[in-house]
Amino acid sequence: MIKFLIVFLSIYSLMHMLFFFRIKVLLPDGRLVQWLSFLFLFLMILMPINCRLVEEVGHDLPARMMAFVGFYWMGFIFLAFVGTLVMEIFDGISWGINRFTSLKFPLLSGKIPPLILLGVVTALCIYGSIEARDIRIERLYIMTDKLPAGTDHLRIVQISDVHLGLLVRGKRVKVISDKVQSLKPDILVCTGDLVDGKISHLPELTDLFRQIRPRYGKYAVTGNHEYYTGVDYSVEFTEKSGFTVLRGEAKTIPSLINIVGVDDSRIPRKKQEKRLLSSVQNGLFTLFLKHRPLVSEETVGLFDLQLSGHTHGGQIFPFGFIVSVPFPFLEGYYNIGKGSGLYTNRGTGTWGPQIRILSPPEITVIELKHKLPPLSDFASDSQN
Repeated sequence: MIKFLIVFLSIYSLMHMLFFFRIKVLLPDGRLVQWLSFLFLFLMILMPINCRLVEEVGHDLPARMMAFVGFYWMGFIFLAFVGTLVMEIFDGISWGINRFTSLKFPLLSGKIPPLILLGVVTALCIYGSIEARDIRIERLYIMTDKLPAGTDHLRIVQISDVHLGLLVRGKRVKVISDKVQSLKPDILVCTGDLVDGKISHLPELTDLFRQIRPRYGKYAVTGNHEYYTGVDYSVEFTEKSGFTVLRGEAKTIPSLINIVGVDDSRIPRKKQEKRLLSSVQNGLFTLFLKHRPLVSEETVGLFDLQLSGHTHGGQIFPFGFIVSVPFPFLEGYYNIGKGSGLYTNRGTGTWGPQIRILSPPEITVIELKHKLPPLSDFASDSQN
């Protein structure tokens, strides 16, 4: 955690510095203004950490206010940093052309370019806050011959990365709960990061989830934020919400489906995953719940569908290009061979800034349908 904080603060501070040097032309002259600007940026750099510290000591309302300011500022500064970087690259190219050719390209100097930057970033933040509330229903249809006779259809609904905490609470959960119930799932699964804060004083959240009663149950796995919050605390909340939390476990719903789930871990547990998946090779469809969309080669072919989350689809464009480096299965469905597939949910909630750009939140509906036998089988049956 210490290493993560050092890296985070270093990168976050650098983003603020670059932004400041680009917009300082807009500030009035005078040391007092300069120092006040530095103080504001310093406070904003520390705000995401400070709001968590205030939450830990039980001051919920101040922590929420700090989180609102700090995390929305985080979204603003990321977009401003991207815009500033584009402007710096443009100026660098213009300088090179002007230096080595007779052409005269303009530089983005003066007050107009940073004013345009601030206006565009503000507009994007407003749009992103609207998109973050627009939960899409994504549907995946899978034909399989592993459904038992008499079961032609099975509907699995996936939520992921809800991030219940300082900013995501009752209203958001009510929307999610209503949408899930309207989909009439046979099974509901949550692929991690349901919990992201101290919310035991909000029993209405568990009540909303308990209202969802699929006929074959609700299953969940832990994500990395369950560990950040406290895994025992997070698992207790998830179980109170009516989920069966699979922590390196395999469950078989008799004569229907296998559901395997593993805890989130930075260290891949290849042997555990292979052992678990090998234990349910019984001819039924095997659903594998794993928070991070990473696949061990030795497990491919042992499951039919892996459901994951974690990436948020990048959440704020163009951050997805960075996320896709460690997680190439960024969003959507991927056929990974040997009869196995993987689906990465973009997240039903939002982490940090309640902003999404070109990556709307989603609830996924997986429709398993009974695959009809080949026509040749019908022909042979008729001849017999």
